[in-house]
Amino acid sequence: MTHGPAAAAAVPGKAAGGEPLVVARGVTRILPGVVPTVLVRNIDLTVGRKELVAITGPSGSGKSSLLYLLGLLDLPTEGEVRIHGRATAHMSEAERALTRLSTLGFVFQFHFLLPEFSVLENVMLPMRALTVLAEEEMRARAGALLASLGLAEHASKRPDQLSGGQRQRVAVARALANDPPLILADEPTGSLDSASSEQVFSILRDLVDKSGKTVIAVTHDLGLAARADRRISLVDGAIVSDDWIAEGRRAH
Repeated sequence: MTHGPAAAAAVPGKAAGGEPLVVARGVTRILPGVVPTVLVRNIDLTVGRKELVAITGPSGSGKSSLLYLLGLLDLPTEGEVRIHGRATAHMSEAERALTRLSTLGFVFQFHFLLPEFSVLENVMLPMRALTVLAEEEMRARAGALLASLGLAEHASKRPDQLSGGQRQRVAVARALANDPPLILADEPTGSLDSASSEQVFSILRDLVDKSGKTVIAVTHDLGLAARADRRISLVDGAIVSDDWIAEGRRAH
């Protein structure tokens, strides 16, 4: 039996197969203007299953821009991104939205929980948008995810009644709501104290090791990045190194 944050029943309809989860080829993003701004340039990247990938680099190096392109929150000026084997360049916005809902989960530096909803209801939001599960199934899955992250007793509370670390764990539960194979995290520990940072990062580590997810995390914390399987470093929008930290993960 699978234990951990992804142990709740899977949402039906997940694609299977051995293709990489994410492939970027020649991806460049330029903001137009009198002086165009290059956010990322000529990115070639392949991320497979069961990898914890840390993206590091100085401020303004393009880390978040790259993550948003991989997560279909932004579109490249040049090049292409493939998600789960599917080309995304010519997808409609509705198709991109469905791909984000079904295949990707997002965790940001700031949790972006809706204050007018309970913790349980916040976790249910992606499931409501996907419209696959019945109401009672959504509630049961959200409750199971919260329980797996040590938040069962907080399900009926509002986000402002929780600590920063607890709110970020709710954000992780929400990211897992539709059982996506890929989690994208943008500075998920950036606004937390050291103890909460350790807890959230350990959850991301467990998602890979115990639940078979792939996690791509932007982080400025080199100590946390050293515990990833792979570290990608960016400078001026370009990949300057792509190193496997844990030998033996190359076979994935």
